[in-house]
Amino acid sequence: MDDHAVLVEGLKAQFAVDGRVRVVGRLATAEKLLDEVERLHPRVVLLDIEMPGPDAFEMADRLRHLHPQARVIFLSAHIRDRYLNAAYKCGAWGYFAKGDELEDIVAGVKQVAAQTSSAFVMGPKVKAHCALPRAGSHGRSSSAEAAPRTALDALTPREIEVLRLIGKGLSRTQIAKELCRSAKTIDGHQERILKKLGVESRAELMRLAIREGFAEA
Repeated sequence: MDDHAVLVEGLKAQFAVDGRVRVVGRLATAEKLLDEVERLHPRVVLLDIEMPGPDAFEMADRLRHLHPQARVIFLSAHIRDRYLNAAYKCGAWGYFAKGDELEDIVAGVKQVAAQTSSAFVMGPKVKAHCALPRAGSHGRSSSAEAAPRTALDALTPREIEVLRLIGKGLSRTQIAKELCRSAKTIDGHQERILKKLGVESRAELMRLAIREGFAEA
């Protein structure tokens, strides 16, 4: 599933050339995803994170429970830490960037379709974005599978909230009022966020928050 026609047609052509993968359906929005999966019984679902309709991560989580035979691989124009974390936690099997070569995406689909373990498969650009993986479970059966490790993993929920508000352009006093905390407490959160993320200024934090999509939340 993807709303970018050029990418979709390119993938279909690549699948046809390979011959071992058959495209059984395509949707422009996510509203009918569950119905189509129930009707078509696909082995792998390529799901665009930015596709119009219901939240892609919520849909993947519902697929995991309602149709566990359908293995979700996310495609995205963006490689964001919070997207990677959400993809893993909702039970997806992989994450590829739209900038990855078509051959790499096809290879990922075949790997996910064939593998007996539930290792999280990432495209080359996603791998380059991530640090070394860590062990994780999140409902999967294998104790040795890898979840992507990102710098944002080190942040607490409160620090994530402060980062989100920084990305929205709120001042320290505005954030303090929003969270019912003192400005001094917010300063402490910001100092720890700077240290954990390895950035040097509030302006850099704001750019990072915007880049990772926190300002949209």
